[in-house]
Amino acid sequence: MHLEDGRPENTEGRLEKEVRVYDFLDRLGVKYKRIDHEAAMTMDACGEIDRTLGKDAAICKNLFLCNRQETEFYLLLMPGDKPFKTKYLSAQIGSARLSFGKAEYMEKFLDITPGSLSVLGLMNDTEKKVRLLIDEDVLGKPYFSCHPCINTSSLRFDMEDLEKKIIPALGHEPAIVRL
Repeated sequence: MHLEDGRPENTEGRLEKEVRVYDFLDRLGVKYKRIDHEAAMTMDACGEIDRTLGKDAAICKNLFLCNRQETEFYLLLMPGDKPFKTKYLSAQIGSARLSFGKAEYMEKFLDITPGSLSVLGLMNDTEKKVRLLIDEDVLGKPYFSCHPCINTSSLRFDMEDLEKKIIPALGHEPAIVRL
C-alpha cells in the first residue's frame, strides 16, 4: 500500500461518484495524494491506511446525524480517537435528541453509502439539506484525509486547501464545535 499523486491514471471500473470527486478537486487546483485499499468499514480497519497517510493528517470519524423528527441533518467531522457524546454537541447546535441518520437519507442527500461518508459528499448536496459540523481539534493538523465518496480509496490534502478551497466550493458553511 502506498500513496499515489492525484487521480488514478485509469478510472475505468471506478464509480461515477468517485470520479466526480477527482474532477472536483482537480478543478479547484487541490493537490492530493491517494491510496487504494480494501473496503474500510470501521475506524479499526483504517489502521494501516492511517499509517500510510501519515500521522500529520487528520483522520476523522465522519458521523451522519439527524434530529428526532428527521428534519435536520448533520455531517460531523471529529478526530477518530475522540469519543462522541451527543449531549455536548446537541447543546452547541441547538438540536435536542440527536441520533445517527438513516442510510437512505445519507444516500439521498450525499450519494454516499455507510462506511464511505466524507466531507466531499457535500458536493452532491445541492439542496443544502446537510449542515457541516467540524470539531475544532480536526483543524489542528497540517493535512486532512477522507474517502472520495467510496471506502476503497482514501485521500490526503493540505488542511489549508480544505478550509480555503474545498469547503467554500462545497457551499456548506461549517459550524466549528468543541466535543
